[in-house]
Parts: sequence; C-alpha cells; structure tokens
Amino acid sequence: MITDATGRVEEVRGPGVVGEQPILSPGQSFSYTSGCPLRTRRGTMAGEFSCVALKPDGEWGEAVEVIVGKFGLDADGETMA
Repeated sequence: MITDATGRVEEVRGPGVVGEQPILSPGQSFSYTSGCPLRTRRGTMAGEFSCVALKPDGEWGEAVEVIVGKFGLDADGETMA
C-alpha cells in the first residue's frame, strides 16, 4: 500500500519483485532497488510479500506471508524517521 502526503492510498498487486520471481535456497538472500508511483514528494509504503516455501525434496510447500512494515518515501532523498 502506497500512501502519499495527502492520504491518497494506492494498492499495488502483481507477481514477482520488479519482474523477478527468485527461488532462494536456505542461507541465500535477494535484494533489489525499486521505485513506485507517488503523487507527492513524500509518503509511506507498507504491505506484504506472498512466498512459497520449498520442501527439502524441491516440491512446493506451504504459502507464507512476509509482512513489510511501514517505511517512509521521500522524493528528495532525505532520511525519514
């Protein structure tokens, strides 16, 4: 959920992260840089990622929701508390 400085909320849904659907083994990590539509200079973002755990045999396991806590967005590049 992207919220701009006026309180307007935009929900973003879709598969993958920046067009990718990484498959990670235990101990691996994935990072990326992204952007989002924002009508004001500042705002916030929060939400979740839906992930699927792989079983040791490589088969798909249960779905897991990973919560992303609210964080600040700043078009000017300033650090926000």
